[in-house]
Amino acid sequence: MIAGHFGFAAAVKGRAPTVPLWALMLACQWLDVVFVVLFAAGVEGLTPVAGAKAGAYGASIIHADFSHSLVGASILSLVFGALASLRYGRRSAVIVGLVAFSHWILDLPMHRADMPIMLGAAGDLPKLGLGLWRYPLASGLLELALVLGGAALYGRAAHRIAGGDLGAARRARVCSAAVLGAGLFTLGLNVLGL
Repeated sequence: MIAGHFGFAAAVKGRAPTVPLWALMLACQWLDVVFVVLFAAGVEGLTPVAGAKAGAYGASIIHADFSHSLVGASILSLVFGALASLRYGRRSAVIVGLVAFSHWILDLPMHRADMPIMLGAAGDLPKLGLGLWRYPLASGLLELALVLGGAALYGRAAHRIAGGDLGAARRARVCSAAVLGAGLFTLGLNVLGL
């Protein structure tokens, strides 16, 4: 759900224009950044789904028992928000922290039941996930809706802020097109499994 996360961050930028876009974009992928580090360290991993085309959309069970556990996502989001508060203040920090946690919420409908509640899957509790990735068309449409909605909200806010300034309006159109283009490109890579 990479594109969907970016679409959500763009939508938030449309509602919180003082928060830097780069911080929102990093926040929305923060759990995956930590996953990549833990994956490289051999702590978390991926298992291919039997019968799924390698590299296809949702073709792996994700073993992210720390970065994508409910407790882990909460802690990582609080840490990200706390770091943002050092530079951008309390309001922006809360927004950035919530965007970081939105990653877990947006992953919940997509993932198979591979998202634990506790760190390290402790407590033998059930793992969560609704498994929409088993249906590539449905999951792709959900992400597309997030990308289009996010780009629209971002674009509307950018144009409103630009007001009557023609140069600012032109920059707003370019930025809106870039947000939409990047989201569609990323979604295409996800769906094609590249």
